[in-house]
Formats: sequence, structure tokens, C-alpha cells
Amino acid sequence: MQDDYRADVAVIGAGIMGTAIVTRLIETGHKVSVFDLDTEKVAALQAKGARPAGSVEEAVSRSAFCVLSLNHANIVRAVVFGEKGVAAAANADKVLIDMSSIDPADTADMATRLRRETGMTWVDCPLSGGVPGALSGRLTIMAGGSAEDFERARVVMRHLAANYTLMGVSGAGQTTKLINQLFCAVLFQAVAEAVKLAEAGGVDPAAIPAALAGGRADSRILQEFMAKFAARDFSPTGRIDNMLKDLDSLQAFALKTKTPLPMTGSVVEIHRLLCTAGLGPRDSAEMMRLLDGFQAD
Repeated sequence: MQDDYRADVAVIGAGIMGTAIVTRLIETGHKVSVFDLDTEKVAALQAKGARPAGSVEEAVSRSAFCVLSLNHANIVRAVVFGEKGVAAAANADKVLIDMSSIDPADTADMATRLRRETGMTWVDCPLSGGVPGALSGRLTIMAGGSAEDFERARVVMRHLAANYTLMGVSGAGQTTKLINQLFCAVLFQAVAEAVKLAEAGGVDPAAIPAALAGGRADSRILQEFMAKFAARDFSPTGRIDNMLKDLDSLQAFALKTKTPLPMTGSVVEIHRLLCTAGLGPRDSAEMMRLLDGFQAD
């Protein structure tokens, strides 16, 4: 792979993450075609240099790589195999890079079908690092697929990820993402509880990250989110209902594999409670509202 090579890339999905991915790819010199049902989001990316497409098929027909940034497996399936979808323009020279977070078994099934019916290969590339990571090219990407396709996708991933790791066959990246979400969900809850304990003890919770830096309790989540939670800063970095979607997938996978996850189960129900309270579309810092007794703003 030549270091100066830039690709034609189709990005399907212009939500928060999709927009960040498109922005980064444009800034690093790739030619990007975008499709989303929300034409205003597409227009905003067109102003940055993206080329709008009238359908998924049109975007993929222009491109060597197709990046998906979607919310659910059923949406991914419809986009890939539905009318004027990815499969309609697919061939063996193209690679699908799915950066959605979906079920590992669904991923493996769709990857097999796409290759069998069209020759197009599939690399599952769920991510960690959010919008800031995408915009700076510092994402952590856990991939599933063949070693050959993993390397082919590096043309795109090298400008999005600081840590790009092949975890195994199709679906292995999605399984690793479930493990990532287990850590994140449990640690978010731990940070929220630590904030309340510090406040009860008269300790400034915003001072805790520096005090614990380098110790065994240190973590990126502690460093990035404890002060945010303490300040009740609810600016969006990730949605509670998206986390619950991933946690539901995690529990389904654990049930299928008969894996006990007692602590994770409690955190899942806390997320479900927050969604029932109407906080699903809001930031993870809203977890503080539960511990605050749902006090008014």
C-alpha cells in the first residue's frame, strides 16, 4: 500500500459518527460519496466536500470501499441487500467496512451472504473513541474478517484509527466491541457512584482523576468523564439508548453462550431505567440524575 494512496469511499449513514467519519476522510484526501435519508445532513457534508448520492447503490458504484455507520442489524441488512442497496453495485473489487455496532452472528451471516452472492468482501470494524477519536484519526478499531481483507481496509482505517487490530473471522470485531461496551457501561456507573461518594465526603470529585492517575484505579473513562459527571455536564458524547442497544446484544450473546454476567446485568437494568425515564437520547452523564434522585434542572 502506498502511503500517498487515497481511495474513493462511500459512507452510508450521516449521523453523529458518520458525519465525523466523512469529515475526517475528506480532510485526509479521500474522495467521499455520502448517502443518508436525511438530506440536510448530506447537504452539510456536501459543503465540506462530500459528493451526495441519490441511493446507496449510486454511492457504492463510485467507490472501492463502502463504510457503513448505522444503528441496528436490521438497518444494515436493508441497506446491504435491499432495493438499490450495496449488493446492487457490489463486486469482488470492493470492500464493505461496517463500522456499526451489531450482533456478531448477524455480521457473520451477512458477510457470508454478500461474498457468496456478489464477491464483495466484508470487514466488521466497530469502533471506540467516539466523535473526538474519529475527527483526530485516533479511533480504536476492533476488526473481524480475513487477514487479506483487513489489510485492504487499512487504506481507509489508517486515517481513522490509531489502534486497528484484527481479532479473528467475521463477527470477531463485533464480539470485541461487546466486551468494550461491557467495560464502558460498568465504568460509567462506577464513575457516577464515585462522584456521589466524593461529594458526600466533602472531596472535590473533579480532583479525583489527577489524584488517582497512574494507580490501579486509573482509566481513560475516569480521566475523561469524572469531571464531566461531577459538573453535571450533559453535553452529548454518546447516547444512553445506544449503549442499551449494545448491552442488550451483549446479554443476548451471553445467554446464547451461557456466560454469567451478574454485574453487567445490574448495569443493563440501570440503563433501561434511564431510558424508561425518557433519558435514552441523552448523554451518559445523565446517569447522575438517577443518583441525584431525578432532581429538576
